[in-house]
Amino acid sequence: MSESTRKKITINYLFKKVREGEPITWLTCYDYPTAYLQEQAGIEMILVGDSLGMTMLGYDSTLPVTMDDMIRHSQAVRRGAPTAFLVGDMPYMSYQPSVETAIRNAGRFMAEAGCDAIKLEGGAEMASRIEGIVKAGIPAIGHLGLTPQSVSALGGFRLQGKTAAMAKKIIDDAKTLERAGAFCILLEMVPDRVCQLITERAENCIIMSLGSGPHAHGQLLIFHDMFGLYPKFKPRMAKVFGNAGEIILNGLKAYHDEVKERKFPQPENWFGMPDDEYEELLDMLG
Repeated sequence: MSESTRKKITINYLFKKVREGEPITWLTCYDYPTAYLQEQAGIEMILVGDSLGMTMLGYDSTLPVTMDDMIRHSQAVRRGAPTAFLVGDMPYMSYQPSVETAIRNAGRFMAEAGCDAIKLEGGAEMASRIEGIVKAGIPAIGHLGLTPQSVSALGGFRLQGKTAAMAKKIIDDAKTLERAGAFCILLEMVPDRVCQLITERAENCIIMSLGSGPHAHGQLLIFHDMFGLYPKFKPRMAKVFGNAGEIILNGLKAYHDEVKERKFPQPENWFGMPDDEYEELLDMLG
């Protein structure tokens, strides 16, 4: 599908892909030039993730990210990807305190950034937030398994649902979120067969996988992981599709060396002025 003629991606389009058995593509994105490239590549869904706290702002977790951070980055991404299905990620404490807080902040993503939906973390305990947001007319996506905002309580960045009891809780939570009105649920770092069970049991809900195997309705990856752009760690679930980090680093080193050795700039890299104008300038300067 040509990006220049692509129609706006809608919820109806996403459910059509599910019915046709065609996997949905989803990536994180935090800025205008990357959004532009993702639009050109035909990526269907874009998540402005609170992971920007780590990938873009250099924090050690997602917790310091504010609503204002999220809105600013979501606006930039929307300008770069006008037809993609844009999801705003609700940051820490933007929805946990109350249903009213959740609705108000979800509304900011829609009104100020032109998002198509919001995503929030948590299971049954967050069902009332999902329900309130959906009743306010805002499409909502759930997030189960490894939920980075709760990483302290989960004991670190590790696989969730390895035991039968934990897997059962994730499966029950998914059904609870679906009944609360979530049209989509992201499963992060959940065993592949647990993801498959949830996908098979979903009735009116799109299941997306992040490190949870091939049996979901589509896949999400963190952009910075797939191009070697995040220096702190390399998660197993991310395939590196191109080592942009290495290319950029080599380019930076070459620039540093060429400036030091006076090889850069060359005449094609600067601008001159006509000799007669220069002579006149020297006369003017006395």
